[in-house]
Amino acid sequence: MKTREIKIGNITIGGQNPLAFIAGPCVIESEEITLSIAGKLKDFSEKLNIPFIFKSSYDKANRTSVNSYRGPGIDEGMRILLRVQKEFNLPVLSDIHSADEITKSSGVLDVIQIPAFLCRQTDIIVAAAKTGRPVNIKKGQFLSPYDVNNIIDKAVSTGNENIMITERGASFGYNNLVVDMRSIPVMRSFGYPVVYDATHSVQLPGGQGSCSGGQREFIEPLARAAVSTGCDAVFMEVHENPDKALCDGPNMLGLDSFFELAKRLVELNQLVKGWR
Repeated sequence: MKTREIKIGNITIGGQNPLAFIAGPCVIESEEITLSIAGKLKDFSEKLNIPFIFKSSYDKANRTSVNSYRGPGIDEGMRILLRVQKEFNLPVLSDIHSADEITKSSGVLDVIQIPAFLCRQTDIIVAAAKTGRPVNIKKGQFLSPYDVNNIIDKAVSTGNENIMITERGASFGYNNLVVDMRSIPVMRSFGYPVVYDATHSVQLPGGQGSCSGGQREFIEPLARAAVSTGCDAVFMEVHENPDKALCDGPNMLGLDSFFELAKRLVELNQLVKGWR
């Protein structure tokens, strides 16, 4: 079925529009690294002619350990994301963790993201939607896809219908996630674009004791399944050197791997839509 179309900068997600991509490092590690990755992803997006949004977090407030790197914080993070936005002419996305952060972040962010663990927090959803900005809400690992309709109702109660929902797997026992691909058509049936988070879906939460593990070898097969099932966009965290990343390295892609996978997913999406 068709979903409504969401305008983000000069790109459109949903409806019968081309497959879009949301990508970038898990967390802002430094200004230099962030700008380097953004520049390379910008080049990739132009070579592949794909709708592209840059993402990175200014604060990972839900890290496994109190000693884990969280990011530079909202003020420095917004300054760096503004540079990405201006220098590369890219829309930017980041996640917020409280209603208080929305005032500062909404002046910069093209898309406000609600993290999975906060997807039922009514005040945060309503405050984000009231900005009028597009809002991407990650479905919690503890929810069924049918529960998402209630989340959507909270957001659109503000009059803002620029809403996307992201599938990122469901908890399966301890330290494991699985993806039920039925969730994509179920959530699309509510009329809003669905994003598939290809890298967090292969995360092993807390799997390494004081940090999360991951199985990046399964990113491509699951992403292919999600595109075949009809997702409107693919979310992937990428890094120049995932094994040395300060956050979520085991489930991140290298930049070259992102390029090759994105190319294959675009071709698959065109087949699914009957364009080839």
